[in-house]
Amino acid sequence: IINDLNQRLRNARPFTPPLEGIQQQYGMNSKLLSEIVEFWKTKYDWKERQVFLNQFPQFKTNIQGLDIHFIRVKPANTKGLKVLPLLLLHGWPGSVREFYELMPLLTKPPPGKDFVFEVIAPSLPGYGFSDAASKPGLSAMKIGLVFKNLMHRLGFKKFYIQGGDWGAVILANMVTLFPDEVLGAHSNACVILNDNLIVNLKLLLGSIFPSLVVNKEHESKMYPLSNVLEFTLRESGYMHLQSTKPDTIGVGLNDSPVGLAAYIIEKFTTWTNRDWINRMDGGLLMKYDFTKLLDNVMIYWVTNSITTSCRLYAESFSNELLERKMGSIPTKIPTACAKFEHEIIYQSDELLKHKYTNLLQSTHFSDGGHFAALEVPELLAKDMWNAFEKFLKYYKK
Repeated sequence: IINDLNQRLRNARPFTPPLEGIQQQYGMNSKLLSEIVEFWKTKYDWKERQVFLNQFPQFKTNIQGLDIHFIRVKPANTKGLKVLPLLLLHGWPGSVREFYELMPLLTKPPPGKDFVFEVIAPSLPGYGFSDAASKPGLSAMKIGLVFKNLMHRLGFKKFYIQGGDWGAVILANMVTLFPDEVLGAHSNACVILNDNLIVNLKLLLGSIFPSLVVNKEHESKMYPLSNVLEFTLRESGYMHLQSTKPDTIGVGLNDSPVGLAAYIIEKFTTWTNRDWINRMDGGLLMKYDFTKLLDNVMIYWVTNSITTSCRLYAESFSNELLERKMGSIPTKIPTACAKFEHEIIYQSDELLKHKYTNLLQSTHFSDGGHFAALEVPELLAKDMWNAFEKFLKYYKK
């Protein structure tokens, strides 16, 4: 695999120069991409990175015909501590690599806490080292069933969840479908799917009277709607493509490691901070390093999983999504939302409470973006500790 990769990197065709004055506005800037590829060829050591990636215990188990890969990290010391089983869910174009800096912060309690986490971090079906489906229909809702069964397999009849991106969508489905199993949920991408009529009406009303929907300090994240729509249209081209023709785009990405890196890493620019679209360097080294970003790309490359990961969009944005109306079904599960400053989607608590009627914590941060676990793990971990403490107090009452 590595010899083949190196050959493909060496034989990559010359990049098309960016237009004058264009940074990331047209997608991945080829000057930045050249730097990343040169680093990949000369400084990135896959054997060394395998040692890093294998630092946590990893397993596979067959759930509903699929071999599901997961990381399981148990706390070193549990004396006098309540152990909370935590299902930690990633999204696209991420992987379990996002959690490597976060998991150690969760399995060792800070001073004054009387509980600790046992972390279960699976690769989504079709992502990384988890099997992909061979038949249509494995949507985000059905993945929730797979992961509920995974937790049962591991001996956890009741458990907690944390997720962002697709992980947040799967989380939302699980708290709706399995209220007797899910004890609490923490999300760094709290959203309600657009099948909730009341939420949609309030959202429109807020365009005239914003104060009815959102606090003044966060109004610019939701209104005017024209600005939100402009950003959404600009940044969601990938979503339409993957929702309709995932196998077509997958061919090129599976064949070209350079193309794969460009497609994935470009999301770590504007999704971390939308202003970075105006930087040639994409702002990447302000929050990440090339090694971390290439770890994530390599998981897709060595497992040949970019096509199957993209299929999740086609499977989930289907008639089933509209027919089930999951966003319209409220849940009483204790919930917490971490709202990072540069997250690509923002919904106010006024809207979220139509779905999450027991929203015990909502925290706004002045930093952080879409990939919070990788970018600001300390902030995310601190928010989780505070939230789960509230969950435990809720159950004591």
